Amino acid sequence: MRWLKWVAVGLVLTATAAAGVITRPDRAIRVATGVVAHNVCSKTFVSGLDPQTVFAETIGRDGLRRLRLVLRMQVDRAAKTVDASAAGLLGSRAVFHDGLGCVLLHGPDPYILKSDLDALKVRKAPPLLGEIAGPGVVQPSDPALKTALDHAFEEPAEPPFRRTKAVVVVHDGKVIAERYADGIGIDTPLLGFSMTKSVINALIGILTQQGLVTPSMPAPIPEWRGDLRREIEVEHLLRMTTGLALDETNSGFDPSSQMVYLHNDMAGFAVNAAVVAPPGSRWAYSSPTTQILARIVRDAVGGPEQTLAFAWRELFNPLGMRNVTLEFDGAGTLQGSTYMLASARDWARFGLLYLNDGIVDGKRILHEDWVDFSAAATLDTDYGAGFWTNRSDHPSARGRVRLGIPRDAFFASGDLGQRIVIMPSQHLVVVRLGDSVDPTGDIRGLGRLVKEVIAAVQP
Repeated sequence: MRWLKWVAVGLVLTATAAAGVITRPDRAIRVATGVVAHNVCSKTFVSGLDPQTVFAETIGRDGLRRLRLVLRMQVDRAAKTVDASAAGLLGSRAVFHDGLGCVLLHGPDPYILKSDLDALKVRKAPPLLGEIAGPGVVQPSDPALKTALDHAFEEPAEPPFRRTKAVVVVHDGKVIAERYADGIGIDTPLLGFSMTKSVINALIGILTQQGLVTPSMPAPIPEWRGDLRREIEVEHLLRMTTGLALDETNSGFDPSSQMVYLHNDMAGFAVNAAVVAPPGSRWAYSSPTTQILARIVRDAVGGPEQTLAFAWRELFNPLGMRNVTLEFDGAGTLQGSTYMLASARDWARFGLLYLNDGIVDGKRILHEDWVDFSAAATLDTDYGAGFWTNRSDHPSARGRVRLGIPRDAFFASGDLGQRIVIMPSQHLVVVRLGDSVDPTGDIRGLGRLVKEVIAAVQP
């Protein structure tokens, strides 16, 4: 059978690759220093946060705690660099470029976009999505909403801590409550981590609306034309069902960790993965598959600078998003798996695009049925296409429904508790940003926050 050939080839290649990874613990340590350097760089120079606080929170993450006694970092504000090392060895350096965020240095000089960002942000017409709030922080007028925000920001006496940075609640298109931690404001860009994957979903949805890409088309990857991988479709990448050996474990040894923190050309690394299953038959969470989509976006629009212009022209400007930083890898490809920063209100504006079925002020931005396609469960999981979803019988989805998050809800999700919860039946978008290290994944009360918000807005 043909699928047996897929698996046989994949097992041989995967075993060979695994043997090489096991003998290279230095790579895993360099992943750790890369995480520290990049995250401290982005949060210091883009978000304006205190680097020592960021460092302390970063090394408290799973996978880094074991190394926290030997991890060190140094910020050079003049050069706008962050260096991180483990016991003085195996260091990583991230450098900040104004308007473009941070990039890790891996030997050859990275490609730096030659874009006039100020010009890209100049809108030729008013944004399609009007104002969702005034210039000041919107204080909740309902006591129940105030209580919900109190619960979202309260800290337990012992870890794990919430470390909530921002919460924004949007009902019927307007912010009805928001709160920010000390040092954070309505314009502060905050790292979304894997919520960036949902932005890649939007860019692919726009390209589909424009007729340049379709989910059912074979992924336009030249490296795959001569072998079995040519059967992988764009939808398989969106749904993380490519059948490639790109599973994400965040161990430091897995291909996802090594792609993000050890390679200039992230997609170039990812497209060389071996086959382990027929496309569409197996789901595994995988940042590299989204990075391959980012390369498809880059190639479809004509290059790195064109990617940035496309994102601002077709997505951010129409939605009125202003405080956004897109980071790129060393090859000039949008870092689509992890590194977009935006203000909490801008993340809320992005959520409204999906709440409104991809239409803004009567104009269709995303392809028809794109939102339902994105929220539909993949195989027997609670993952859709670039979003997690409650529209599933998976135990995790049922558990969220029991917590009070509606059955029709779906959400963008990022590491450490970044969430955009989209609830069409309630006309609600709830954004939560922060740095929780809660191993349960509940972010110590996200379900409670949503449940209390719903109760507060119901007549």
